[in-house]
Amino acid sequence: MKALLISGAFLFMAGLGYAQHSKVHVGLKGGLNISNIASSPDANYETKAGFHAGGLAHIHLSKSWALQPEIMYSGQGAQTSNSKTRLHYVNVPLQLQYMFDRGFRIQTGPQLGVLAAANVQQGDTKVDVKNSFKNTDLGWTVGASYVGESGLGVDARYNHGFTNINDASSVNLYNRNIQVGVFYVFKHKY
Repeated sequence: MKALLISGAFLFMAGLGYAQHSKVHVGLKGGLNISNIASSPDANYETKAGFHAGGLAHIHLSKSWALQPEIMYSGQGAQTSNSKTRLHYVNVPLQLQYMFDRGFRIQTGPQLGVLAAANVQQGDTKVDVKNSFKNTDLGWTVGASYVGESGLGVDARYNHGFTNINDASSVNLYNRNIQVGVFYVFKHKY
């Protein structure tokens, strides 16, 4: 986990240097996650709140199109009436964005999630269950955002996992996550 965080920080700092001389604008973002785990057969999971935080690079391809790779910590999982499943991912989405006039954007793209930790908590007892889950999760994202002239923006996104993340039984489990957050793009330009 430390190596992943250090690598992410290094990439972000390298991106800051590169952004000084290109059409790449880097930024920070974070916010609220409302996550769940879809299961087959249905296990009646309920949504769980968490958060996401990380960095982004906004790369202009043309006046209307951009790519936005990100690296994010994302607290996901689900809960039942007597337990909470917490899944800690480092997600790397690649958003293709269509930019409207005055800062509005729609976006979609693939996302790779790397599982950093997983635990189940019942009462005061917390059990490490990382070995019960697959290490990676491939999904797709769709969302919209708005960024003002100052570089401050808001973002809403739905992440739909395609990978059966269960590595312990025949029950199929899939990540589902809604993210709402804020971001800041350094030296932003329309």
